[in-house]
Amino acid sequence: MKNTLKIGDLAPDFLLSDQNGIQHTLGQYTALGKKVLIYFYPKDDTPGCTTEACNFRDNHAELSKSGLVVLGVSKDNIKSHKKFSEKYDLPFPLLSDESTEMIKSYDAWAPKKFMGREFLGVLRKSILINADGKIEKIYEDVKVKEHTSEVMQDINN
Repeated sequence: MKNTLKIGDLAPDFLLSDQNGIQHTLGQYTALGKKVLIYFYPKDDTPGCTTEACNFRDNHAELSKSGLVVLGVSKDNIKSHKKFSEKYDLPFPLLSDESTEMIKSYDAWAPKKFMGREFLGVLRKSILINADGKIEKIYEDVKVKEHTSEVMQDINN
C-alpha cells in the first residue's frame, strides 16, 4: 500500500465517536490552535497497545501543557474502547473507526503478518498535526516504550 500523506499536507478531517459516545473532528481542535497527535493502534487491551496507551496516560499532563491533544484510534467499537479506557484510567479520547474509513485516509491500514498469516489490519503509526491542520511528522513503525518521549521531544523543539 502506497502512502499518500506527506509532511506539509493538510490532514484529513474526520467525525468519529469516542469511548463515551462524544463525537470528535480534527477541525474542533485546530480551530482552538491545538496540535493533535493521532495514534493508531491495532487492538484494545493487548500487550503492546496497553503499553503505548499507558505511556500516553502517564505523560498526559505534560503533553497537554504543551498544547497537544492526544487521540487514540482503532477499529474496535465504542464499548471495547470504554472498557479499555476505564481499565487503565486513560485520560484521552479513544476514537472508534469500525468502518476503517478514517484509518485508511491516514494510510494506517495495510497488509500485516502474524504467525505466518497475512491479513489487513491497523498499523501502529502516529501522525502529528500542527494547529493549521497540516501534517508535521509521521511516525512509522512505532516502538511503544519510546514513542511518548519521542513525541514530547518533537513538540518541545
